[in-house]
Amino acid sequence: MAVNDPVGDMLTRIRNAQMRRKSKVATPGSKLRARVLDVLQSEGYIRGYSTAEFGNGRTEFEIELKYFDGEPVIRAVARVSKPGRRVYTSVDAMPRVANGLGITILSTPRGVMADHEAREKNVGGEVLCTVF
Repeated sequence: MAVNDPVGDMLTRIRNAQMRRKSKVATPGSKLRARVLDVLQSEGYIRGYSTAEFGNGRTEFEIELKYFDGEPVIRAVARVSKPGRRVYTSVDAMPRVANGLGITILSTPRGVMADHEAREKNVGGEVLCTVF
């Protein structure tokens, strides 16, 4: 089945799996999804992910979810920029999530990164999602 919003689909799979207290969740693979997962892993929101190769260039990611005291580490994840409405931001107008406790994941000309890294590199871009 064709998915119009691959990142939104992946975030929804993560959210649904955490509500059911699953330890792992699978999602189709893509470069953008891999970069978003890299940011989530480096920021400590997921344990990690592995790639499974199938024929015809099809890949799948198996994401290991992270829990602390039985509660999911990711309390809230929301897709900001959607296919019907793209949201861009400059460095000055970059949103803060939960007064700096959460992160905003951005797609910038220098790659996909968290908001604090984008501020350090003085670069803006498309706001993909917010995580708290």
